[in-house]
Amino acid sequence: MNLLAHAYLSGDNTQILVGNLIGDFVKGKRYEQYEGDLQKGILLHRQIDEYTDTHPIVIQSKRRLSEKYRHYSGVIVDLFYDYFLASQWQKHHHTSLEQFSAQVYESLKTLSEHIPKKANEMFGYMERGNWLLNYREVKGIDSALTGLSHRTKFLSKMEQAADDLVASKEEFKEEFDEFFPQIKAFTEEWMRHN
Repeated sequence: MNLLAHAYLSGDNTQILVGNLIGDFVKGKRYEQYEGDLQKGILLHRQIDEYTDTHPIVIQSKRRLSEKYRHYSGVIVDLFYDYFLASQWQKHHHTSLEQFSAQVYESLKTLSEHIPKKANEMFGYMERGNWLLNYREVKGIDSALTGLSHRTKFLSKMEQAADDLVASKEEFKEEFDEFFPQIKAFTEEWMRHN
């Protein structure tokens, strides 16, 4: 799952949301430096990633891309799934994607002193480019993948991946539609017990 899905799966708690969105920037046991719901959000992020990375439907989506993109196929599928969430947003959330995106950016600003420096820099770019809203268009996904391809150590070809989204859109959509209710149920259950 990518940024939009992580934000969506955080529920209505601002600290859990921010913790979840900084999850990739808090390595190892550093989560112990955070308290309460911020820590819970970081741990939720890890649970979402583990559940997603090992799920048979997601593995099936990645397999379609793995020959061309190798270990980058997981990153690409995460963004493809954000595209399907964003493009069908009204089916999943009671507020508009515009309003939800603005609330996420505001939450990040409110708790910016708890956010690692590199994450704060990325969130600045995210808000300026309104990534969350732009994920609803293939060109927004293309832009995100092209940006990622420039930051990888090795040749990733991610700048070509939007073509694969268009070419296999129905298959990826079907997989997302089957997977998303399952990750939603998983995170709701995890939050109830943690």
